[in-house]
Amino acid sequence: MNKMVDLCTTDISISVVSHLQIALVAALLRDLEDHCKDSHFELILTLNRDEKLPFDLHGFRYPIQLVRNNVPTGFAANHNQAFNYATGRYFCVMNPDIRLRGNPFTALLACCGDSSVGVAAPLVLGATGAVEDSARRFPSPFKILCKAFGKCRAPDYAIANVPIYPDWVAGMFMLFPRAIFERLGGFDEHYFLYYEDVDICARLRLMGYQAMLCPRAIVEHHAQRSSHRNFRFWRLHLSSMVRFFLSPVYWRIQFRPKAAGR
Repeated sequence: MNKMVDLCTTDISISVVSHLQIALVAALLRDLEDHCKDSHFELILTLNRDEKLPFDLHGFRYPIQLVRNNVPTGFAANHNQAFNYATGRYFCVMNPDIRLRGNPFTALLACCGDSSVGVAAPLVLGATGAVEDSARRFPSPFKILCKAFGKCRAPDYAIANVPIYPDWVAGMFMLFPRAIFERLGGFDEHYFLYYEDVDICARLRLMGYQAMLCPRAIVEHHAQRSSHRNFRFWRLHLSSMVRFFLSPVYWRIQFRPKAAGR
């Protein structure tokens, strides 16, 4: 089978990064094979640490390009690197712990038909079927402290059957029009892990675009929650939070009027 792709035939380039998570990646690749037959896509798989593949790269109907890092890098650098290999009209960032119950791309591409949308995301369900809080308002020091003391736990947005325009959508699954991701310069690589998604959605807002959550597109997230169990990840989460609150992006977004229709 000819698996050559180009910018004219590939709708979506999917970037998946494995941090010794190849079993999760294998399950995701099978889901893409089983549920996304109607979509034209390629996949760029980055191994952030050396690990053996339990599958044949040529055993899928879609093309897979493998990137092996000599030195582990962060979320932003890995996905920006993958974008350099991407040929699709859309660039999709997807975590290895995402599972599919159907094809989310049909609805997501329809949502991207709105020219104001700079990133689209699916409705994310946890492993138990509960709706995850993956669409939120921009964080503030007060809101973080409120959550730390067990308050402010209610979701920022009510999810129904129609798309919503949250301030930001979580980085476990984000679909960008290629031209917009390129114009943004990709993710900010000053963030090694965490808050890359908040920052890029804030920069989209400053460019005049919006994030959209498309509830007709549904995925499952079998979350690892590393920052809840490991001090190193908790420290990275804290440092990224502080970096965002001290950034010019955060302060500019505080004084920008809300987008129309929000």
